[in-house]
Amino acid sequence: MKKLNITVTYLVFLLLLIIPLGQVLSSAFSTGFSGFWSALTDPQALHAFLISGILVGAVTALNTLFGVLLAMLLVRETGISRRIRQFLNAVVDLPFAVSPIIGGLMILLLLGPHTALGAFLEDHGVKIVFALPGMILATLFVTFPLMVREVMPVLQEIGTDQEEAAYTLGAGSWRTFWRVTWPSIRWGVLYGVVLTVARALGEFGAVLVVSGNIINKTQSATTLVYQQVENFNFVAANSLAFVLAGFSIVVLMTLEWAKRRKEV
Repeated sequence: MKKLNITVTYLVFLLLLIIPLGQVLSSAFSTGFSGFWSALTDPQALHAFLISGILVGAVTALNTLFGVLLAMLLVRETGISRRIRQFLNAVVDLPFAVSPIIGGLMILLLLGPHTALGAFLEDHGVKIVFALPGMILATLFVTFPLMVREVMPVLQEIGTDQEEAAYTLGAGSWRTFWRVTWPSIRWGVLYGVVLTVARALGEFGAVLVVSGNIINKTQSATTLVYQQVENFNFVAANSLAFVLAGFSIVVLMTLEWAKRRKEV
């Protein structure tokens, strides 16, 4: 039975990951390295990578800050009622239950140029939808649960004994967090960062709705892949997809290497 389970696992791994990645790689280099390099250095592709980089950086920073704060609120704060805690937990899990496209549509209906709030903001020089801020909001909506759900179990596991001891010895909240809480949750935070980076880098549906996919303005790497596929430019599409997948894998492997090095 054990050998059967291992065989099935490897087979699923092969069918769902290795073979598709192999096909992407084969198509990316089907015209040689020159075609691959030309697709990546095209000005449209470079701008799309820049937009994706800004999205990933902004979303990861915001997710880390507010995700850790919310996780500590849900686990450590005793002053909120059970119903409020349940409500906040439901809000955190909402992006898991709602399609990213629906999330993007909600932002469009709330902050679009034809809504009262959207028109008011644009009149004051703040453009949300079909601009970078809307793309950041849409990606935040999709990725927000990742950090919270990585940090909460760690906080629950370590308990409050060490933090209470630090308070007893005269440490303030800020010092207790950095000297006691942070060393215990940092690996959970780092895993949340990795998941956020990978998810933000690959987000498509919500970003497509709120960005408008405007070339050299609001086009991310994932929406450019979509456009290249629609234009039957499969070499360029697979070249971009290969780089995105490779970056996510490198980030994950780097974290695993760092964790093993720490344990040694």
